[in-house]
Amino acid sequence: MTSPAGTDQSQIAEKAALLGRLAAQRGHVLGILRGLSDEQLRRSVLPSGWTCLALVRHLAVDVERFWFRGVVAGQPVDFDDSTGWLPEPAATGETVLGLYRDEVRLAADVLARAGLEAPPVRWPSYFTDFRLTSTREVLLHVITETATHAGQLDAVRELIDGRTWLGDPETRVSR
Repeated sequence: MTSPAGTDQSQIAEKAALLGRLAAQRGHVLGILRGLSDEQLRRSVLPSGWTCLALVRHLAVDVERFWFRGVVAGQPVDFDDSTGWLPEPAATGETVLGLYRDEVRLAADVLARAGLEAPPVRWPSYFTDFRLTSTREVLLHVITETATHAGQLDAVRELIDGRTWLGDPETRVSR
């Protein structure tokens, strides 16, 4: 196997490990929601009022699209899009989950071309006291954010119907 210019085997292995962890967290997000109805996906069970659909839309728009297509690749995505947590009233669960899958696929295209050391191509002007300096840092940020939200979805799923991602095999969401 020939390494891309400017990379070595350790960077290739590191990138593969990071992408593997991100894929696992993305799979967790989609997996913990498997089997929920549209009504359940729209149900708010926490005092903050967010729903599973709202959180998945946030992951699609404010995480995958924003960080990978907007920041890493510099594509013309709206950095001021305030709709992340707001699924369309008529949107089905499959529509919102499909948006997430689409953004994951588009992010994979960006990440396939980006080196870990590459600086962001574009940066939002409103992040004045915060800066990620490389694709590696963006990947680590997104892994952390996705894992955090996957954990929140775990708790919400258990409150909705008693199912879990890990734990007692009798309560686990089928995989």
